[in-house]
Amino acid sequence: MKDYSTIRLEIEGGIAILTLNRPDKMNALNPQMRAEITDAATHAGRSARVLVITGEGRAFCSGQDLSDGGSAAKLDIERVLRDEYVPMLRSLAECPIPTISAVNGPAAGAGANLALAADVVIATESAVFLQAFTRIGLIPDAGGTYWLPRQMGAAKAMGAALFAEPISATDAANWGMIWEAVPDMEFDAHWKARAAHLAKGPTEAYRHLKDAMRGSWDNSLDAQLDLEAKLQGTCGQTRDFQEGVMAFLEKRTAQFEGR
Repeated sequence: MKDYSTIRLEIEGGIAILTLNRPDKMNALNPQMRAEITDAATHAGRSARVLVITGEGRAFCSGQDLSDGGSAAKLDIERVLRDEYVPMLRSLAECPIPTISAVNGPAAGAGANLALAADVVIATESAVFLQAFTRIGLIPDAGGTYWLPRQMGAAKAMGAALFAEPISATDAANWGMIWEAVPDMEFDAHWKARAAHLAKGPTEAYRHLKDAMRGSWDNSLDAQLDLEAKLQGTCGQTRDFQEGVMAFLEKRTAQFEGR
């Protein structure tokens, strides 16, 4: 297993758990952490069947570490976004295995949008999501202007960005921003069970499902139907498809091999 200084990566039973590990900074993102997340997510995509990203301590991620590297006024934000955030976000959004954000506490700024880059977001009910950018004279970044309107709708996304008010996990789930909010006492067991379910699933089908869902945002109906047919044809040639059909006919639980 690789050694990292700002995160932990553990892989067991097909489940990769990437833990943001700067609890004294509420897991704020610095250059080292961004590079390590990118590397770990890429590694997990080749070595596991599901990736979970969560936070150590009381926060998921408080966003950009504004105390890192001297004066914020001297920060070349455009360069940092292009060179450091884009690779990190792509490593999660384009990961070939299912990805889960297990949001264990506050997720603010780029930390909130890092969470939203995963396929599924599961949050503890006490967690909050905060698009804090306008509080310091910025616009949402780290994919916020992409994910929010697609997941919440234009009206909710605009309000969240303009007012920069905390959104409870329960509201986030009700508004379609995340998949589900879970009572705090049940949170750890719940996301682990969700991850275990996906780790036993048809990995190739999951990969093509992600391709189809993400492709639909830019496709016409005809183009999407063509993409579905192509990807479904590929899935239909896998051993997992054969196993799924046999399990259905034999009234038993399918034993998928994944990749």
